[in-house]
Amino acid sequence: MTVAKANGLAERLREAAAAGGIVVAPGVYDALSAGIAAAAGFHTLYLSGAAIAYCRLGRPDIGLVSSTEVAETIALVRDRIDCALIVDADTGYGNALNVQRTVRLFERAGASAIQLEDQVFPKRCGHLSGKAVIPAAEMVGKIRAAVDARQSAATLIVGRTDAAAVEGLDRAIARGQLYAEAGADILFVEAPRTRDELRKVAGALGGTAPLLANMVEGGNTPLLSAAELADIGFRIVIFPGGIVRALARTARDYYANLHAHGSNAPFQDRMFDFQELNEMLGTAAILEKGQTYET
Repeated sequence: MTVAKANGLAERLREAAAAGGIVVAPGVYDALSAGIAAAAGFHTLYLSGAAIAYCRLGRPDIGLVSSTEVAETIALVRDRIDCALIVDADTGYGNALNVQRTVRLFERAGASAIQLEDQVFPKRCGHLSGKAVIPAAEMVGKIRAAVDARQSAATLIVGRTDAAAVEGLDRAIARGQLYAEAGADILFVEAPRTRDELRKVAGALGGTAPLLANMVEGGNTPLLSAAELADIGFRIVIFPGGIVRALARTARDYYANLHAHGSNAPFQDRMFDFQELNEMLGTAAILEKGQTYET
């Protein structure tokens, strides 16, 4: 069962838990991708720091994106859609005081949930090797700082640990318990390597807080469907970079075709035409609304 009712994220998670369902949050990176995802029927979206790095900077997810770049993106996305928006805040961009500034900034911009991780700064993608984590006690302080900084309890804090790849899964689970005790509303143990490890996470932490699973094509975690993850005990699943991988491959093929043929004609059946794109963007309705303000 996929939960997709248009209401607050906390309520949606309660519904998922009661029904044994799951909230599916596709990754987005700008207002266009967010609008398309919302039009497809999703009511919760995940604003991925990695996807912003890929698309805005043309760089890998190695901690290059700044808090202000993410905040600007949140505001642009929020102006386009009214879905619940889970925002990747990386490490909070510094210590506990930086975390508080990040939480205030992202909440004002329109984040529904703010994800913080326990990697050292600068971080790297959770499915890259060579990660390092800060002491658990330091991350507990950062979670507490985030909870204190938010203006509304409806703004949820996601506590993510990358410790499984560094200290082992048992230590990662122990960190998850500490982060929940510090006030994290959602727990995210990054990169379990097997279905059994996913089950172990759910068995240990499922009664503590809603659990988030991360599906990365080609990453360390096996790709399971939303229904399979719900059966294991997860209540949110994100697909953070899938849209970028799909678009990047399409863009590569498009430019190769144009270079080879000097024309878009051979590629036309894989494109919106001018009219179709404007229909998707709602151009006619926007222009009509503008006319109502003219004298």
